[in-house]
Amino acid sequence: MTYTPDMIDELNVLCLFNLSTTHEGIKVHSSAMPEKVAATQRLYERGLVTQPDGGYLTGLGRDAATQAQNLLTILSTAPATT
Repeated sequence: MTYTPDMIDELNVLCLFNLSTTHEGIKVHSSAMPEKVAATQRLYERGLVTQPDGGYLTGLGRDAATQAQNLLTILSTAPATT
């Protein structure tokens, strides 16, 4: 199984959240790129965010955002030399 473009869009939205606080959410405006608007709506439908346009992370959403951001950090790190 590979990541689909929709999944990548969803991962990118999850990476927008500040995980150092639970008191900060996001707002994806209707004028944003259609892919980002659609990805945020899908995250809402799956119960990962509290509003169709973002809002706050749910418990499951926080877990997913943590994993997404960890993966981004790992993949953004320079490869180890042997």
